[in-house]
Amino acid sequence: MIMTYVRRILIAASFIMLSACALPGLKGDAGQTIKIGAQSMSESEIIASILAQLIEHNTGLQTETIKNLGSNAVQQQALQKGEIDVAATRYTGDALTGTLRMKPEKDPEKALKLTQKEFKKRYQMKWFNSYGFDNTYTFTVTRELAEKHHLETISDLKKDASQYKLGVDNYWMKREGDGYNAFMNDYRIAFGSTYPMQIGLVYDAVKNGKMDVVLAYSTDGRIKAYNLKMLKDDKRFFPPYDCSPVVPENVLKEHPELEGVIDKLIGKIDTETMQELNYEVDGKLKEPSVVAKQFLEKHHYFK
Repeated sequence: MIMTYVRRILIAASFIMLSACALPGLKGDAGQTIKIGAQSMSESEIIASILAQLIEHNTGLQTETIKNLGSNAVQQQALQKGEIDVAATRYTGDALTGTLRMKPEKDPEKALKLTQKEFKKRYQMKWFNSYGFDNTYTFTVTRELAEKHHLETISDLKKDASQYKLGVDNYWMKREGDGYNAFMNDYRIAFGSTYPMQIGLVYDAVKNGKMDVVLAYSTDGRIKAYNLKMLKDDKRFFPPYDCSPVVPENVLKEHPELEGVIDKLIGKIDTETMQELNYEVDGKLKEPSVVAKQFLEKHHYFK
């Protein structure tokens, strides 16, 4: 009799545990985990962490960040294969010339609308409006060199270009549309020598005097950390690289609450703010998740 009573209690307890595991939003349910893809750069990891913390705070969903997705192409494949549910950072300039194989569009609004239209049509994905920042290419020098040679625009480099060593991203040398060859056709600046290198190395190279001019990213925190000067693209050569999250429509259909949460960030992070956030990671060596939390707290997202 006692054994029967104990057995009933154990069965009832097991049933409660199994039922709890099936409830939506609990960690034990793998189907309720949103996988957020981040590229292997501080900016992408910060934004991915901001999204993750915001989603978990506002919904019953859990999140997992998939880091080190090396390029936009890798992110795109991961989205199409269902390996990630959200691409934290995608850029209009890269999408148009890379993923979509289209001509670059110099007008930011037209570039965004065209990208959104094509991603919906070709991939059934929602390309959200921009977070508010444009991470485009920018020719960058030390402030000392800028003051010495009165450098404010890219065209200002032309006068003494034969004396300058230029450091650029390997990938940019091969880009179609807005890469090295197209740049030379538009600006016709003959640098003394050009050195392809990994994008992460250009900042130290110009800071330490190994390069005179480098092609950098406008939101990189090292521009602030190293007190570098960005030169104005006076010919508007580079297309806009406005940053947005991208989510497949089937994910939004399954988790409609995601759209409202993501919308809270749209238009809220401008280029200067993103550079500051990157500086917190690259300059002050803080963890991206810590910087993300501080941003959300500062702007009252947790209230």
